[in-house]
Amino acid sequence: MTKPLVAILSGAGISTDSGIPDYRGPNGLWRKDPGAEKLVTYEYYMGDPEIRRRSWRMRRANRTLLAEPNAAHRAVAELEKSGVPVRVITQNVDGLHQLAGMPARKVLELHGTARQVVCTGCHARGSMEDALARVEAGEEDPPCLECGGVLKSATVMFGERLDPVVLGEAVAISKACQVFIAVGTSLQVQPAAGLAGVAADHGARLVIVNAEPTPYDEIADELVREPIGTALPELLRRLSTEGDG
Repeated sequence: MTKPLVAILSGAGISTDSGIPDYRGPNGLWRKDPGAEKLVTYEYYMGDPEIRRRSWRMRRANRTLLAEPNAAHRAVAELEKSGVPVRVITQNVDGLHQLAGMPARKVLELHGTARQVVCTGCHARGSMEDALARVEAGEEDPPCLECGGVLKSATVMFGERLDPVVLGEAVAISKACQVFIAVGTSLQVQPAAGLAGVAADHGARLVIVNAEPTPYDEIADELVREPIGTALPELLRRLSTEGDG
């Protein structure tokens, strides 16, 4: 019996066990410091060198690059290794799915990656670690080494559009999958949230694993409110054995 294609949409909640705070939860970054949102808003970032300097300082203090995958990330990678066709669509920029062992080609990063930088002028890319080393060495707003343009994290900032190719692939996977698991996402930010509806409309079994209610709960086939670190591995173990024997 062929294994069903499983699509996993992951949000900030899957990475909180790795020490990365979420943005919109009760203790989220935007609630604690509304001014922080300016640091990741394209218009402010491009127009104000002081915002850029603050943004680089924030990245230096940020522990994202030091974070390790947790049990939930590892469970997703193990499901893929077990022979189940898995595709990850993530709203996260931490790269932890790949560090846990998911092949990079099977992970769609809707909001880009915090592990790289990109030039807003010539679009050259480089490693965030190298850019942060330049900040450590005294460059408060390191320019692009290729053209001298403004460097930014290779993440999608507020005010930027998602990569249409990546989004198109995410929609295609959502239409093709038999099981769609939304985990650790509030399902409030479009267009990512809408993928759950696309999957359900095309006949997928919709499972939502999230502590808080979401706008898509009423169309879900299964709701899981347990902690993600234990609930997701259990759910995926169950999935990996479905159809066996």
